[in-house]
Amino acid sequence: MRKFINFVLFQLGWFACILGAAHGYVPLAIAFCIAVIVFHLWQAPDRPKEGALLLKILLLGIAVDTALLHSGSLFFESRGFIPMLSPIWMWALWLILGCTLNESMSWLKGRYLLSGVLGAIAGPLSYLAGVKLGAANWGNETQALVLLGLIWAIAMPLLFWWASKVPQISASLRQTKG
Repeated sequence: MRKFINFVLFQLGWFACILGAAHGYVPLAIAFCIAVIVFHLWQAPDRPKEGALLLKILLLGIAVDTALLHSGSLFFESRGFIPMLSPIWMWALWLILGCTLNESMSWLKGRYLLSGVLGAIAGPLSYLAGVKLGAANWGNETQALVLLGLIWAIAMPLLFWWASKVPQISASLRQTKG
């Protein structure tokens, strides 16, 4: 049930950020994502390690999306409070993605090739959906999708490698029962 709730919260957060950016409700989307992140950290068996994981993911996300912005591949509808960086709602998306690594997507831990292939497909599709819903615009769509495929083919295995260093909730529950 935990994994299902985690999956649903991620999906709700994704839609909140995308639709919030497209329709001017970014503060509400950010508030929802903060609640999801706080709830996730509250449950984490090792909050400092989980927090460090989320911080690494946040920094990677800011770097990736800012590079996409400055390369002219992608333009965001709702700009952030620091115009030279990707918008804060994109930061929230990376953080709530991080909340899934040891929960609803934990089945991909250690499966680096599979996570890379899925990242190469799902990453660009997620951005494509965001563009179609009005949260961003392409500079050069084909170039951006190829670039996103390469980025996510590398990013997903990296994220799962980082996540492998953090205890899972289910593993900590097994240890306390045994």
